[in-house]
Amino acid sequence: MGKSAVDLMGSSSEVHFSGFHMDGFEKREANTEQPTTSATDMYNQPFIIGVAGGAASGKKTVCDMIVQQLHDQRVVLVNQDSFYNNLTEEERARVQDYNFDHPDAFDTEELLRVMDKLKHGEAVDLPKYDFKSYKSDALRRVNPSDVIILEGILVFHDPRVRELMNMKIFVDTDADVRLARRIRRDTSEKDRDIGAILDQYSKFVKPAFDDFILPTKKYADIIIPRGGDNHVAVDLIVQHIRTKLGQHDLCKIYPNLYVIQSTFQIRGMHTLIRDAQITKHDFVFYADRLIRLVVEHGLGHLPFTEKQVVTPTGSVYTGVDFCKRLCGVSVIRSGESMENALRACCKGIKIGKILIHREGDNGQQLIYEKLPNDISERHVLLLDPILGTGRILAELCNSAVQAISLLIQKGVPESNIIFLNLISAPKGVHVVCKSFPRIKIVTSEIEIGLNEDFRVIPGMGEFGDRYFGTDDDEQVTVISQ
Repeated sequence: MGKSAVDLMGSSSEVHFSGFHMDGFEKREANTEQPTTSATDMYNQPFIIGVAGGAASGKKTVCDMIVQQLHDQRVVLVNQDSFYNNLTEEERARVQDYNFDHPDAFDTEELLRVMDKLKHGEAVDLPKYDFKSYKSDALRRVNPSDVIILEGILVFHDPRVRELMNMKIFVDTDADVRLARRIRRDTSEKDRDIGAILDQYSKFVKPAFDDFILPTKKYADIIIPRGGDNHVAVDLIVQHIRTKLGQHDLCKIYPNLYVIQSTFQIRGMHTLIRDAQITKHDFVFYADRLIRLVVEHGLGHLPFTEKQVVTPTGSVYTGVDFCKRLCGVSVIRSGESMENALRACCKGIKIGKILIHREGDNGQQLIYEKLPNDISERHVLLLDPILGTGRILAELCNSAVQAISLLIQKGVPESNIIFLNLISAPKGVHVVCKSFPRIKIVTSEIEIGLNEDFRVIPGMGEFGDRYFGTDDDEQVTVISQ
């Protein structure tokens, strides 16, 4: 009996996921491609994680758990506390009236300078703030790393700092728990009086949380309830980070490979459609959602021209006009599962088909095609949900290479082909990118690899059979192995 999507979602942890937010809009030049989050520059730089939340919410504990689980990676932890402004003599004399939870308490310009150097592979000296003298009294040398974790109560407040981050985590802990932790910490570590702690909390800490910290929760990609007590959430985050680090390696090698920005919503949909016990209805539903995201991302790589329109208010709006000379080509039969999403995004689009069939035991393949007559004048979105096999071409040409070769034979410029798929095996990426360095590959996830039978792992099984409902019990058993 197949699991429903509700059953599968219900067994997940209490992590809350949200989409990515646009903090600004960068002006694009006409007739150029919009850069994506998977552009080459990004993959030459470290993976930056921002961790925010109220004081004593468990941010440091979450960061330490992430660092511990990523022990085989170079990870550096940068605390926003290191960038407190040095207090003047007058401010130190009235330190009880100084608001350490206000954005102006931090030297954000110095934080940006340090993060920019780390982002570009330079070693830096981090200040160490002394809460007894209220000034930086030492420096700590930090070397470039694969992962940088920036932790602090207000690391999401400044949009310039947010823009540096590949992942934003908000640690959400009950206010009473945070206050109790603060009292324990400040009495033991800072030798402070409980009365002074409560006075500071009511005067500065709580108002600052309500005014400055809590509003930044909306920028988080991941919200973790209970902080470091939520081990399931931290495990999921570490798994996601490892996936992204693996994708970095391939994208460093091939600038024409684009992996769409992953969120835990996308990760959740992958979990559902990879489950061998999911119902066909739910498999199709979540596969369609993922396919639509891949198609939309692929369309973002098409050229565009500037266009002005008059709005209903009589104002002139300067925008862009979509590429008109476009068509889709699906590799039968799995590729046909992506056609509905393409039609939903591109009204009236022409879609051609390619059938690649292996005949007999000699590995010979017959190719049947039905393509638009003017395909050589169009940009082509090639549709195949799985880029898998990486066998040596002399032994057996895989369907992707055969399909691309046919399009080029028909006069389609290699640079006009965008290959869309849900998952890609590293070997498949190597074969296609080395053979056709000017095409673009857009995928939602990079797989571990291929097994001895040249099947993608962890994979999705026979995608076409599962999507169109032609798999039987025996095939489902194979998928679950």
